[in-house]
Amino acid sequence: MSADEHEIADDKAHIRHRLDFSGAEWITSTDDPTEPGVEVAFVDGYIGMRNGAQQEGPVLVFTPEEWEAFVAGAKDGEFDEP
Repeated sequence: MSADEHEIADDKAHIRHRLDFSGAEWITSTDDPTEPGVEVAFVDGYIGMRNGAQQEGPVLVFTPEEWEAFVAGAKDGEFDEP
């Protein structure tokens, strides 16, 4: 395989510049303000996820289909520590 075949395509490049999460209502995964967790927000049909401890950091963007697969995997224990 060539180097180009190993690159992962950014399938959200066409929308990423249009999504504005700055005014989004972020939903946190925890009720404990001393223990910030993962935060999610819904903007223009996409789902953003960020680290609550680094709110100015990057936002992962999911399509609804990707989000459904992620949530299903989490419920199924796919991301549990061994």
